[in-house]
Amino acid sequence: MIERGDPEQLGAVATEDGVNFAVWSSTAETVELCLFDDAGRQTACYALPGVDKHVHHGFLPGIRPGQRYGFRVHGEWAPADGLRHNPAKLLVDPYARELAGEFRWDYAVFDYASMEAPHEANTRDSAPFIPKCVVPGALDPVGRSSGIPWSETIIYEANVRGLTMRHPGLEEADRGTFRGLTHGAVIEHLKALGITSVELLPVQAWIDEHHLARVGLRNDWGYNSIAFMAPMPRFAGGTPNAEFQDMVRTLHDAGLEVILDIAFNHTGESNGFGPTLSFKGFDNLAYYRTLAGDPGTYINDTGTGNTINADHHVVQALVRDSLRHWSGTMGVDGFRFDLAPILGRHADGFSADHPLLKAIIDDPALDGVKMIAEPWDPGPGGYQLGHFPGRWAEWNDRFRDGVRRFWRADPGQTGDFARRLHGSADIFDDGRRSPCASVNLITAHDGFTLTDCVSYVERHNEANGEENRDGHAHNYSLNYGVEGPSHAADINAARRKHRLNLLATLLFSQGTPMLLAGDEFGNSQSGNNNAYAQDNEIGWLDWHGLDDDPEFFAQVRQLVALRRELPLLRLGDYIHDGLDTDAGRVTIDWLSVGGERMRDHEWTEGRSKLVLLERDNGPADQEKLAIVFNASFDDLEFRLPAPVAGAWTMRFTSTASGNALHTSSFAAAAMSVALLVTTSGESA
Repeated sequence: MIERGDPEQLGAVATEDGVNFAVWSSTAETVELCLFDDAGRQTACYALPGVDKHVHHGFLPGIRPGQRYGFRVHGEWAPADGLRHNPAKLLVDPYARELAGEFRWDYAVFDYASMEAPHEANTRDSAPFIPKCVVPGALDPVGRSSGIPWSETIIYEANVRGLTMRHPGLEEADRGTFRGLTHGAVIEHLKALGITSVELLPVQAWIDEHHLARVGLRNDWGYNSIAFMAPMPRFAGGTPNAEFQDMVRTLHDAGLEVILDIAFNHTGESNGFGPTLSFKGFDNLAYYRTLAGDPGTYINDTGTGNTINADHHVVQALVRDSLRHWSGTMGVDGFRFDLAPILGRHADGFSADHPLLKAIIDDPALDGVKMIAEPWDPGPGGYQLGHFPGRWAEWNDRFRDGVRRFWRADPGQTGDFARRLHGSADIFDDGRRSPCASVNLITAHDGFTLTDCVSYVERHNEANGEENRDGHAHNYSLNYGVEGPSHAADINAARRKHRLNLLATLLFSQGTPMLLAGDEFGNSQSGNNNAYAQDNEIGWLDWHGLDDDPEFFAQVRQLVALRRELPLLRLGDYIHDGLDTDAGRVTIDWLSVGGERMRDHEWTEGRSKLVLLERDNGPADQEKLAIVFNASFDDLEFRLPAPVAGAWTMRFTSTASGNALHTSSFAAAAMSVALLVTTSGESA
């Protein structure tokens, strides 16, 4: 017989004697706990006997970890008033830490009778089509990594399935899984590349959108969560939590951080015509933002149908508890927050002082955890780049667009290019943050791959089934006269050099660089710049690129190694007129081809420059670093500053020909990047 439980422990918590169940709802009349066998058959149902401060709770003796369960909520059905209690709908526990089974689309998952009768309740049982929650067993916490300083961080954005599905070294059973990421060949590749942090697209359990299911597609990115604390069952062979923890331990043992892309801004329940899976059925008005004066209509600041109500204390607690779980128990070292302005938006707009943003940063349990915001969303006032609190880093789309436009030869980009290379001080230097707050990217999951960025002018998203209307229309890309793959050697050579120029700019810029998985060996998505629905060879990495052009991978490794080797490329503060560090005073100069400081007119007319970084700790300990950007279509002779001692050494060039290093000058090939270094004294 079920007993009163503990209202302080939300979710399902196993003890030696049984399991405590507790869920929050301010509008439910009765909450029923339903148990299921492994075949999905309901075996028992109990009304939770305790209610304290809107927490419905009960303790069921004799129940063990592994038991499958869900909830049914009885209460008022008045969708026009925002009340959507329908006990025919099995609900996923908002605090579920493990799910079993996949969601399946069926008429039964909708809580309303039909599109023609949306205010009539649908009485069909949804349980056969809903994943079941699983009572978790005890999990030994995975310790976080030793902590890689922001100034040394190099992020590698990857998709669990995309990274592993076509890897030639993996067994079929391991492809597309957490276990696949632990394979020695995958770890070896990541270590060889030299990155420090693996940022995984969402692994929180999600559902495939209805329109995708109708055309036989699946969501491959995961931005459609239904359970914020549960790993996606699709990524595991049968024990999602254990396999996720094993993955984290393996990556940590290899010296790599794990960052999770996490989507708290909305859920897979969509709008009033979407399915009822969890939050709608528990307390629709608490979990979601609705229109003032029209509580039956959802605010859609996310573009997905619904928006999480970040102002409500139960949502704030859920987000915070989820982050604590992933970090404290599962060992995650950082988070990237999708559409992060949602988490700081009141009814009257975004605030950097929003209680939820402050709670995340001020939580002692999350001290040292990296926090990265995607600083935009589709809602009003949704572009908030540079406006997040001090501990947050942010994706910098202005870096992406500015660098792409500079190397595409758009006019008037030189000044903006310099600002991006310098760590976007115009955006982030508010006295609280360093250049590391700018997460610099050329490509990401959302958009063209690096190869596609130099091979396509137009998006080619026809396979998504939306008549090529989805995805970005403004990509600042180019194709060298041929749309898509080319057999012309000169075009392929130009595209290859362009890719190296973009990556060199990324890794030689102040800030935190982020690489997209597969860019290091030329992966293409055939021009699809919104491959969220391509859980197939379009969205999976083609590892043959490593064999097709091994030298390119070697050059990318060289770029990463140089960034890690040379402290002047990864300063922890802005230079401006000079920056005093423990190793000496650092200065930066922007020089013209003639070796003189750039004059005003050259910032708008010229497309070539030499960036001189100099660290001076006295005559016996000095270092100069020169980055030559020749974005013109002509070979140019750059006059070099006098070396401190010895001579200049070329450490990198993006082209195999056309360069020549002399005593006092450097002949830079057209459309190329080169890195030169000279040291003396202790630095030699």
